[in-house]
Amino acid sequence: MANVLSKEKREQVLALGRLGWTLRRIEEATGVRRETASGYLKVAGIAVREPGRWGRAANPAIEVSTDSAPGRAPSASACEPYREEIEAALGLKRNAVAIYQDLVTQHGFTAKYASVRRFIRKLRGGRPPEPFGVITTAPGEEAQVDYGDGPMVRDAATGKYRRVRLFVLTLAYSRKAVRLLTPHSSTKTWAQLHEEAFRRLGGVVQWVVLDNLREGVLKPDIYDPELNPLYRDVLRHYGVVALPARVGDPNRKGKVESAVGHTKRTPLRGMRFESIEQAQAYLDRWDRTWADTRIHGTTKRQVAAMFAEEKPSLRALPVEPFRYYEWGTRTVHLDGHVEVAGAYYEALPGRIGTRIHVQWDERCVRLLDPVTGQLLREHARISRGRYTPRSETSKRTPLTTVQLLGRAKSAGKSIGALADAMHGQDGEIAVRRILGLLSLARRHGAATVDEACAAAFELGAPTYRFVRRYLERHLVPRLTLRQVDPLIRELTHYRDVIERMAVAKENP
Repeated sequence: MANVLSKEKREQVLALGRLGWTLRRIEEATGVRRETASGYLKVAGIAVREPGRWGRAANPAIEVSTDSAPGRAPSASACEPYREEIEAALGLKRNAVAIYQDLVTQHGFTAKYASVRRFIRKLRGGRPPEPFGVITTAPGEEAQVDYGDGPMVRDAATGKYRRVRLFVLTLAYSRKAVRLLTPHSSTKTWAQLHEEAFRRLGGVVQWVVLDNLREGVLKPDIYDPELNPLYRDVLRHYGVVALPARVGDPNRKGKVESAVGHTKRTPLRGMRFESIEQAQAYLDRWDRTWADTRIHGTTKRQVAAMFAEEKPSLRALPVEPFRYYEWGTRTVHLDGHVEVAGAYYEALPGRIGTRIHVQWDERCVRLLDPVTGQLLREHARISRGRYTPRSETSKRTPLTTVQLLGRAKSAGKSIGALADAMHGQDGEIAVRRILGLLSLARRHGAATVDEACAAAFELGAPTYRFVRRYLERHLVPRLTLRQVDPLIRELTHYRDVIERMAVAKENP
């Protein structure tokens, strides 16, 4: 016996035991722990209620097994008629909860879940639960997110089954989970799944705990992680802070880890679906029927009831949904522009040759400072091949452009004049065309190109395109040495063959 009771308290416990009170009832009435009361009752020779019978009135007339049914021995299990179904489900690695839910749904099983659990434990043996810690949070504070393996779904394109991904967002207080299926994963998909989960919950939390997958975190760091820009902006739009867990520490988000494992083992284990819509409908129905109505093992309360308490603490959704964009890094060209989807957008002066961050969607293009993230320029989207109009922020010609015009004048008088004319008309946009003129001069000779530029002025078409077409029409293509060498070798080979044939003909 762990504790020594006073004589008065001991006599009280023995008297209640003789009256047939349960240990739980004795504990509530006297304050003596059940273990201590059980020890005193056994020493006194008073029958102790077996552990599985605590909390029920002692009435032998109604003492029957929970697994009993008409026409069946009291010791037989209610699961015995369904042995084959249970063994088949165990072959698919479905757990006791999933098997019990299938029996209720498909066969009208009326016994308790404990019957199924005991029956399965006899079939495959049990193992003791592992100890774990519980992190408590206030309502509306925290959600945890993670990916897991979803069910097998038939691919409409190939006709084959392929495994889809399972996204789970779990509220840390109520354990309410949103489970979504997606055929593939990307940064945009990861962010959109968060949005869909927030809409299903009807509000947002203060922070989200996630692991360091690439869709959310570019550079893991427990103190200053670098988030994926799109994911960061989506959370900022909803007023949510991301808290990546320490690398290799999944227990920080143990609630969603448990929800992912529960979903994989219970409703989805061994299941196949013809479409992802069918799979999502099945998962939503299971959520409403079983997941939300269950008594959670840690909180000992119904998940739906706890979520009803937590929902008023969730913050309201923003009026407008997030506007998604693509993003990347671009180099500012010599003409002061960056290229996005074949169109050219002007950057700030002084940025030539540097790399900047770019965001774009179907409506606008935003140029951002790569260090501070500050917005540098914002342009409306233009069609492919076009340039944004020149701004008048600076009338000074960049030094690199001045040097380029000087090179054009050195190549030829007409070449220099045409370069000045193009720059005067189009500004920095003409830099690439001037580079094209110098490239033509190296290929065909400066004198030839200078003559073509003079012809362009005479005919009233001083453009780079005219000069290039003029050269294509009026010049015979010149073969380079690399192109000539194979031709010479081939002609030499044929000449040798002809000479050998002639010698063979003279000397048969």
